[in-house]
This record gives sequence, C-alpha cells and structure tokens, in this order.
Amino acid sequence: MFNDIGPLELVTLIVLAVLVFGPDKLPKLIQDVTRTIRKIREFSDSAKQDIRQELGPEFKDFEFEDLNPKAFIRKQLDNDELGLKEIRNGFDLKKEMAEVTDAVHSRESESSSSSSSGSSGGSIDMTKKPEIAREERPPYDADAT
Repeated sequence: MFNDIGPLELVTLIVLAVLVFGPDKLPKLIQDVTRTIRKIREFSDSAKQDIRQELGPEFKDFEFEDLNPKAFIRKQLDNDELGLKEIRNGFDLKKEMAEVTDAVHSRESESSSSSSSGSSGGSIDMTKKPEIAREERPPYDADAT
C-alpha cells in the first residue's frame, strides 16, 4: 500500500500527526481509521460475493483482478493452449537484431570498399539528395494532400 514512501517520509508523517492531533487524540484517530478501512474491505468483499452469486455457477472461476487489462493479458499469455510459449521461446529479439546489424555493417563495408576502388558498379549513393533544377518543380502528388 505504501511502497513508495521511504523511512524519512514515514517519520515525518508520524511527527506531523503527533503535532497536529496531539498525543492524546492520536490513538483514537488511528483506531477510527483502521475501523473505517476494515468496514470498507468488508463491504467490498460482500459486494464481490453478491456479484458472484448473481452471475451463477458458470462464472465460479471469475476473478475481479482479471478486469485489470495487464492481468488479463498476462493470464491469457501464460495459458499454453495456443502454443504461445513455443513461439515466445523460439523468437529471440536480441539474436535477430544482431543478425540485422551484422548484415547492415557488412553491406556498408562492401559498399565503401567498392566505392573506394573507383568503379561505381551501378550502385546508388543513398546519402546524397537528388539535385533538382531551380526551374524544375518537384513532383506533386494530389492524393498525398
């Protein structure tokens, strides 16, 4: 519940509570807060039970946590009826990216060695923009606008 509160922040909150409410009223306030939280939890549990009873026996495995999209997707992906674990284990993104990187780097070294040898060999230099004469307008595509 309080995962993001550090020890210094917790001590500061306790000191502020003692200063604001005083040491006499603080225990009664803590009891009231815990009683309220307990009542809210009981109300929530009874509402869940009522909903489960109304849905009937076909929804006996229904969990309200499954309504969270992350939990729902995680549950569906962990289900091995579709064979997704085999696909997930067979797909290695790091390996694929390394192969693509090696292929790109080997092509760069080949193109730099062929361009340094003096023969263009019909290859196109993709780093240079095509030059357009000042009088000549660039092609206009009416469908693109």
